[in-house]
Amino acid sequence: MDAVSTPVLQSSPVARPDRLGRFRGWTRGVLLANVVAQIGIIVSGGAVRLTGSGLGCSTWPHCEPGRFTPEFHEATSLHPYIEFGNRTLTGVLSVIGLLVLLLVWTDRRRARSYRLLGVVPLVGVAAQAVIGGVVVLLELHPGWVSLHFGVSAALVWVSAYLLHRHGEGDGPPAPVGPRALTATGRVLGALLVPVIALGVLVTGSGPHSGDAEVGYRFALDPLAVTRAHSAAVWAFVAALVVLLVLLHRLPGDDPRARAARGAAWLLLAVTLAQGAVGYAQYFTGLPALLVGLHMLGAGALVWATANAVLRLRTR
Repeated sequence: MDAVSTPVLQSSPVARPDRLGRFRGWTRGVLLANVVAQIGIIVSGGAVRLTGSGLGCSTWPHCEPGRFTPEFHEATSLHPYIEFGNRTLTGVLSVIGLLVLLLVWTDRRRARSYRLLGVVPLVGVAAQAVIGGVVVLLELHPGWVSLHFGVSAALVWVSAYLLHRHGEGDGPPAPVGPRALTATGRVLGALLVPVIALGVLVTGSGPHSGDAEVGYRFALDPLAVTRAHSAAVWAFVAALVVLLVLLHRLPGDDPRARAARGAAWLLLAVTLAQGAVGYAQYFTGLPALLVGLHMLGAGALVWATANAVLRLRTR
């Protein structure tokens, strides 16, 4: 009697259930909220500096010894509440960062390079909390205050990149135009660094460098630093004009080229608005309101630059 052979059934791999699948549609909204909040923390931090509220809370992580919140009494000024409001926004950013981590890192459909970006906002908020504590403990030393702003600007860029990357595929990037276009975009992104860095030095050398009672400033000539900052901005504008010329040489019916041109024109609008505010505050003696608008513009400029540069390639 012949033996009956029984076929061996190979089990196919079972896909892991996506426990957050119903929430994946929220990802873009959360990433957009993250960009807005990262710019918002720059504005609230500017309000702390411009109102002289940097030491409104005398210690860290408490506002006052033994208390996380300001203590209200008849002699209480607005300074503790402005500083505490800035710290509260840090808490909001922490929640958003946690949501970004959950929605991005756990998305197994996407490449690991994309998923790793989801860690950055939460880690950045934690680093900023530590830097903010050092700023308070060192009584608003301008070097640490400048680092505080620099990290915020970097987080705006990374957050913009993460938002853009979410809307792309996971294939290799392909440029939308010739090498000259890509190279000009890289130059534009590189020029943003001295624009922001010199802007920070201008503020750290002027009357809004810190708390009203703690007058630390950089030992720099404010006029010389302002001129260097202005020169960096004009170099940035020149590179942007070259970028626009190259973009308008691309075929008009290419949707990728149209998107890149739109992003570049938006960047030009943000840059011109930021320049107008900068010159206005210079010629009017640096009023706090205009300086605050300039800080808001700085955050918007970082986002708009990242958006324009990232539009120069697709996946």
